[in-house]
Amino acid sequence: MKTRPNRSADPQASERRTGNHQPITMVYDSPSELLPGTTPVSRLYYEDWTIKIVDREKSGCDNYLSPNRRDFYKIMLMTSGTGLKTMGKNQYFIDERTILFLHPNEIVCWRNANHTVGGGVFCMFKKRFLDQHPSLKLIIDRYRFFTEKKILRLSDQSTRTIHGLLTQMKAEAARGGELAEEAMQAYVQLILVESLKGTDYEPTGEITSDYHHVHAFFELLEKETNLANLDNPIRMRTAKEYAGKLNLNPSYLNGLVKKHTGHPISMLIKNRLLEESKALLVQTDWPLQEISRIIGFADQPNFSQFFKKYVGITPNEFRRSPISPDYEG
Repeated sequence: MKTRPNRSADPQASERRTGNHQPITMVYDSPSELLPGTTPVSRLYYEDWTIKIVDREKSGCDNYLSPNRRDFYKIMLMTSGTGLKTMGKNQYFIDERTILFLHPNEIVCWRNANHTVGGGVFCMFKKRFLDQHPSLKLIIDRYRFFTEKKILRLSDQSTRTIHGLLTQMKAEAARGGELAEEAMQAYVQLILVESLKGTDYEPTGEITSDYHHVHAFFELLEKETNLANLDNPIRMRTAKEYAGKLNLNPSYLNGLVKKHTGHPISMLIKNRLLEESKALLVQTDWPLQEISRIIGFADQPNFSQFFKKYVGITPNEFRRSPISPDYEG
């Protein structure tokens, strides 16, 4: 691995690495309901797209925490800007000429090091995209992208090459046509190959014990909800139950989670139940009574009342016309 410049002599750099001067925001639904300066992190995995390219500068990139599963892979090229990226239980200081490979199941957190939105482009593609293109899946598996190779520091030449490929992908997407996705998957393969040339693995840092508990909570919340089905309904629905499972005091755990996300555990659980409810309503034809039971309600009327209170329409109305805002972050 190449030796990177030592930033420890710069006290401001140390402060930037911690990112403590900016709060983490936790956002779930429609961008129109958000406070100015926040970045929505969509988890509506029934959205109707397969692969897309987004300019980082245009979409913005505020602090965020994305704890729930997604059904898309994300390749993010940073050409400028700095920040602290937490993936799972590892932290990375990220600056220009870095490419990140984010797995759908990864719990990720981003803290900006300054108030300027960095430059770059990211590509997202759904899990089904890999099933449709086995040659792409083969190269990902062979070189362990998204698992072992998660963050790579690029040479100047590779950065320019990959940025050009992503720009061509965006143009291909805009043109559309029957072969657009075929062309775009070929570009993704070229990006993967180019990222292997003259790259370094980014060194990891230690996460705090506070964040370890926060990560454990979200990991448990995801485990409890993402396998919910007719034979495996959701059973844990309160902060006390989650804290007990983690051998922590409920008030202590709630305080840590609120510190990092800005929201109490009860709200995060509620949002997660709503998210899973939406997915089941759209992705299955199961009766409402069964979905109510899976989400943890004793009867359908209580579930319907809960859903309408926070979504604004009944489960049946949502099923007939699902809400699916565009991905924004």
